[in-house]
Amino acid sequence: MERIFASPSRYIQGKGMLKYGIKYIKALGKTALLITDEEVWEIVGEELFDRMKENDMEPVEEIFGGEASEDEIDRITKKAKEKDIEVIVALGGGKAIDTGKAVADEFDLPLAVLPTVASTDAPTSALSVIYSPEGSFEGYRFYDKNPDLVLVDTEVIVNAPPELLADGIADALATFVEARAVAQKRGKTMAGGAQTAAGMAIAEKAEEVLFENALKAMEANKAHVVTEAFEQIVEANTLLSGLGFESAGLAAAHAIHNGFTVLEGEIHDLSHGRKVAYGTLTQLMLENADSEELNNYIELYQLLDLPTTLEDLHLKDASYEELLKVGEQATIEEETIHEMTLDVTPEDVAAALKAVDTYVTTYFPK
Repeated sequence: MERIFASPSRYIQGKGMLKYGIKYIKALGKTALLITDEEVWEIVGEELFDRMKENDMEPVEEIFGGEASEDEIDRITKKAKEKDIEVIVALGGGKAIDTGKAVADEFDLPLAVLPTVASTDAPTSALSVIYSPEGSFEGYRFYDKNPDLVLVDTEVIVNAPPELLADGIADALATFVEARAVAQKRGKTMAGGAQTAAGMAIAEKAEEVLFENALKAMEANKAHVVTEAFEQIVEANTLLSGLGFESAGLAAAHAIHNGFTVLEGEIHDLSHGRKVAYGTLTQLMLENADSEELNNYIELYQLLDLPTTLEDLHLKDASYEELLKVGEQATIEEETIHEMTLDVTPEDVAAALKAVDTYVTTYFPK
């Protein structure tokens, strides 16, 4: 199996990039389809739209409906066909970005990704996570190339709610845990090949940066100030985690996240990162990881107010049958949980979900 390392053509991060980075977008094309949701449009989208016009671009606004579904992708694609678009600009969070990727792929156009939060590692990758219009996980959509540009404005991100940064930290903390499992299996990565040493090194660096800077960055976010720790966490959440998961692989943590989407109830109100956090603990339990490592993850998650118990996931009263449903979805044939050396069954997942809850409530009571 060939070794593959995937990355965007250019990643640019810093304060004021949505003000001073228009030249990087314009280099990809003059007529831009700007995909964003209503909330982001009001916060930074309209200002960016006007600034693009001031820089002799011809932007076209498209308000994203909120779900990265095939229906939404088709809707925007049909509207885009009416315009002579040269570049797709995806502004906002992970689902708007994933939708922008799909539209760019439909037209084989350059793609600029402008994340307004550091809550996911979606911006850099050559894939989209596709959901049903109701929000249930349906699968992955893979593309021939990564975004041409990822432009990250840390002044915008530092004014987003701190819990969104914590979501991104949770998502990024899965990177090394999953990559290590794939390495042990010599498994296949999301880039479609074997791991590179570079991909694995980036995944490992992500964990180091996250444990060193997470708490400092959270306090900077609460104070709405961009510090070195904040810059490092934004990079870890976005670039290191993005490159790491794509080129070093996913395993159980994200498969279990996908399993959670089959349940009904308040768990659907939780972010991707928060469900991944519990998935990461569940993977560590499945692997019977070293107690010190497991404890370090639990302690950091709790300091960041991330889920470490079933109650935190609104699943305190979940039955065994419901947990088994999560396990059944997490272990479907195409899931990444099979990139582990373990032969994991639905029953194993259900047991580990419960074991994490019991362990944490016993030894880490809040």
